[in-house]
Amino acid sequence: MSDNSLELDPHENPAGWPAQVIPIMARALTCQFATLTRTGRPVTWPLTPYVNDDRRSIDVSTGLVCPAKAERARRNPNVALLFSDAAGLTLEAPPTVLVLGRAAVRDSDLQANTDRYVKRMLNKLPAAMRQAPWFVMRAQTWYWARIWIEVTPLRIVWWQKGRLTEEPRTWNAPDGIEPKLSDPAPPGSSPGPWQSVAGDDWRGHAARAIGRIGNPTVTFVADGWPVPVPVTELRALPEGFAGQIPKVHPSVALPAESPACLSFQSHAEKFVGHDNAAFVGRVDAGFDQLQFIVERRLGGFVLPGGLLRRTSHFLGYGRKLGSRLEVECRRRSQPVPRVRRPNVT
Repeated sequence: MSDNSLELDPHENPAGWPAQVIPIMARALTCQFATLTRTGRPVTWPLTPYVNDDRRSIDVSTGLVCPAKAERARRNPNVALLFSDAAGLTLEAPPTVLVLGRAAVRDSDLQANTDRYVKRMLNKLPAAMRQAPWFVMRAQTWYWARIWIEVTPLRIVWWQKGRLTEEPRTWNAPDGIEPKLSDPAPPGSSPGPWQSVAGDDWRGHAARAIGRIGNPTVTFVADGWPVPVPVTELRALPEGFAGQIPKVHPSVALPAESPACLSFQSHAEKFVGHDNAAFVGRVDAGFDQLQFIVERRLGGFVLPGGLLRRTSHFLGYGRKLGSRLEVECRRRSQPVPRVRRPNVT
């Protein structure tokens, strides 16, 4: 299957997803992926989505050396995906799409996961893949070694043509749709945070996010699910941010107060890098008005524009994360995978 298209033949859509949402789910270069922590707080980060070859799940991946997203999804499989960024696509007025689904974590075959990631990246992000020759990629296994998260949609909410002020449409999975199950969790504890932002002044990062990245996604918690939605008319407050959010669904109401995550991301039309920032805190809301109170900033994985700056950032990440690779492979009783060209053993 090409990552640039998906046939709408009913036989190629066994889960019965709405035809209107399939093109952006298949072609989007990024989506916002939301999980819940042990304490029920949402954490949301941008990831590249891929429609599974079986057309029954939407899949994302995270690095083996920073498995927190996968560990959260395995512990609590209630996750969400938000498709709200049409940059780099050839779709005219695509919908904004929210997917609530059940996650299945795949890390029982790290070599297959790595091969799969390289192949899907070559198909979907060829410009980014041309940034480094193969001998360099082979030396960066810490990045290419992957855990996959396969999300079975149970509810899809979408706003036609991205018109967030209008009532959204909703699809619910038919009876008989069975979410996939995760691979068994590896023994031992996952590594802790790889970046320290203790004592960080979040306000400077907030100003940069508003000025350079643009309107974010806010994720709140409703009925045990993380629910990410776009924020518009964003403005800074002394204690955080304020803005507007769309109506989601009568059964998915924003609580008067909820733990929340505010996440920013952007990339150029030709995807060769990305910018992002995220903050956790709580929201107070009434109807479509949002007030987000910041508690702290989260560390991010930013790849700036410009080959030299991007390479410098990547090398810095490798110095911090590379030592985790063998540790995480040993936890899974597997050898360190190799970065291989597709169809080459």
